[in-house]
Amino acid sequence: MNVNHNVIEQQSLTFVGIKRTFSCVDGENLREIPKMWQDALADGIEERLNGFNNGAIPGLVGICIDQRELQDNQMEYWIATSHAGEVPEGLVSIELPASHWVVFEAEELEPEAIQRLWHYIMTEWFPSTSYQHAGIPELEVYRGHGAPPQVWIPVVVQKVRF
Repeated sequence: MNVNHNVIEQQSLTFVGIKRTFSCVDGENLREIPKMWQDALADGIEERLNGFNNGAIPGLVGICIDQRELQDNQMEYWIATSHAGEVPEGLVSIELPASHWVVFEAEELEPEAIQRLWHYIMTEWFPSTSYQHAGIPELEVYRGHGAPPQVWIPVVVQKVRF
């Protein structure tokens, strides 16, 4: 898989959106998260969130929060948008600290492309890199306007000492 990626430094990010908890057993999260997106589109939530997008990241964001240490084989998933200001009624907010991110871009726009990208990151890229996960949520960034989706992985950048 030929994947473009680069490392960026980003100040803290604030998002508003909706969230659900999914089981990771037998790939339930891989089936249910796309359904969550379909429901958000059908219910008008995607359009509503786009109206609140005034932060550092354009478009909509899927926020992946690993909860396996709290609940066996569970994750929390958000559909959100980058937002500065008051939390709109009916939505919840999350703030992520400043971090370095490795930004990966999917090869295509189709929904399966993001799952293939995740598979590559976790099975090929992470085992072959010296980066360590920063321990904060990961992001799926859907910028819209025909732009391929991205996966942002928070990493600890090791300082080289001489």
